Amino acid sequence: MKKTIRRITPALLVLVALATLSFMPADSVKLRLKPEQGKTYTATSKANMMTMMEVQGQSMSMTQVMETRQSFTAKEVSDAQSVIETQVEAIKMSISQMGMKLEYDSENPEKTSPMLKGQTKEIEENIKKPATVTYDALGKLAEDSAKIEMSQLGNVIIELPENELSVGSKWNAEKTQNISGTEMKVNIEYTVTAISKKSVDVSFKGTVESTEITGGYDGTASINPQTGLIMSSNTKTNISMTISEQGLSIPATIAGTTTMEVK
Repeated sequence: MKKTIRRITPALLVLVALATLSFMPADSVKLRLKPEQGKTYTATSKANMMTMMEVQGQSMSMTQVMETRQSFTAKEVSDAQSVIETQVEAIKMSISQMGMKLEYDSENPEKTSPMLKGQTKEIEENIKKPATVTYDALGKLAEDSAKIEMSQLGNVIIELPENELSVGSKWNAEKTQNISGTEMKVNIEYTVTAISKKSVDVSFKGTVESTEITGGYDGTASINPQTGLIMSSNTKTNISMTISEQGLSIPATIAGTTTMEVK
């Protein structure tokens, strides 16, 4: 019996070591964009937003839920760059305002609320419209790449740092976004919070640079260390802006959360 126990103990230690091997923390990592060639990924996001407006002395609120599904395939992958074919597959939206609920579903257009039918043309023009984009190894978009409206790729592929990262490392990136027809620049700071064989976890904070929009967002994300792709993220947004409509300047604030996952 004692001999049997002595034989089992080393075996158990080996099993424990093997079971925990993939979860052992890594000291540092160098991130590079290198998706799996030929693989099609799907990014799904859900945004819950509330807009508060002040119209001629009266406060108005509007809640909006938007779900987006976008596919992208790595057509060519090398150490220098990745050529990606992508398209927005579907968009679903629900708006509640002044006791009314308006809905839009690109996969079931017959269910679209009549009041939204004239306002969804831009969305419909960009759904299932394939485009090819090229990124370098650090996630920078090539200048001659197509501009994709409604795209979620900017939340999946981010600018990566040149240097090796460890817990506590920081890096900055800048990107341009469009909100209600207004272009704005966002300066983003990423901070590494954890590193493992399976993910590099980061927190981030984006600050808006625009004369018409103030505020920004913050959140967390998990990056696949093998591909450099963000596989999941959670973002909180809080911005203030002025909307011009029919000669009126309407102050508005937009606050909400967005979750994103890639499979």
